[in-house]
Amino acid sequence: MDFFQLNDETIVIITRILIAASLAGLIGIEREYKRHPAGFRTHLLVGTASCLLMLLALFGFQSYLAENQEVVRYDPSRLASYVVSGVGFLGAGTIIVQGVSVKGLTTAASIWVVAAIGLATGAGMYFPAIFTTIIVLLSLFFLNNVDHFIKKSIQKNKLEIYVKADTSSLANIIAVLEEHHIKVKRIKGMLMEEKDKEQYAYIIHMKPGNLDASARVKLQEEILSCEGVISLEMES
Repeated sequence: MDFFQLNDETIVIITRILIAASLAGLIGIEREYKRHPAGFRTHLLVGTASCLLMLLALFGFQSYLAENQEVVRYDPSRLASYVVSGVGFLGAGTIIVQGVSVKGLTTAASIWVVAAIGLATGAGMYFPAIFTTIIVLLSLFFLNNVDHFIKKSIQKNKLEIYVKADTSSLANIIAVLEEHHIKVKRIKGMLMEEKDKEQYAYIIHMKPGNLDASARVKLQEEILSCEGVISLEMES
């Protein structure tokens, strides 16, 4: 049958799909290794599908366009734009909101960039696709330590406190911090619902000064003893 015969166009299509699957799979292996929700298979499927859709836009309508040159105006980039917006919904499924913290943003971004790599490969832009894959892998493997160092330094200066909504305990919390000579830089508060009960979540950025381990434990005990405080998180 004709569609089983290998020709130049078929070889190009197969080559691009294999390259897209390989590049997307490499990024997926890193996500799988770190046990994220979207791993090897998800990234490979997204990259391969994006490549296939780009190939469809480039090669799928050639006979139809040849027969209707006078009435059809065709832009293959339109299909690629729909892929980019569609993958955004898939990436959103990997984002998890826990209290006031958000997890899964890096995995969502990796899915989005894998789709872009697939589109670039499908369009025959091999060098940009490979170069982007290298940058992504370097950022995920090696820049992860830098990211953790920055976040850890920020977390040390942050208090995350949950209090009952029907109490006014923020003033007492600030008073405890001042007693320990801690300067408050910024406070962010939000109303949340937890098991049908309303509570406030406060994120307090501060300058802790020279607090040793015992002083930090004492600070946490005093804040927890304030009226209405449910729980707190503080990096040691």
